[in-house]
Amino acid sequence: MMLSLSCKAAIKAVIFLGSRFESGEKYSVIEIANHINENEHTIGKILQKLVKHSIILSSKGPLGGFYISEKQINQPIIKVVEAIDGKTIFQQCGLGLEKCSEKHPCPFHDDFKPIRDEFKKMCEEKRIKDLYKNVKEGLSFLKN
Repeated sequence: MMLSLSCKAAIKAVIFLGSRFESGEKYSVIEIANHINENEHTIGKILQKLVKHSIILSSKGPLGGFYISEKQINQPIIKVVEAIDGKTIFQQCGLGLEKCSEKHPCPFHDDFKPIRDEFKKMCEEKRIKDLYKNVKEGLSFLKN
């Protein structure tokens, strides 16, 4: 299962905002894009989608920007994945076949399905705040 590039960027953006949660600061599209090494035009679209799905917040005006609330940092990462890539991402075939199933498996099916299911479980269990802790402490990174 491959997350789209947009979904990966969305997860990085949410982790970045989470890592700055305690400061109460709001960040512009440009600042977020720079911090996670992503294209600002792409990040702008992604952030709007995340706001629409109530995963992050935004405010307009000179002191506006994007930020995340205490309630939101407790959301599981699967919310971000589903907002960007849709709910069917965890049912997709490893080779991209439309009709891959137990009865009509692709060559990867038996090996891929348990990995896909385990990845879904991880996304359901890991919360935003679980992932930004190490970023905040400099133990893991959002860009090269």
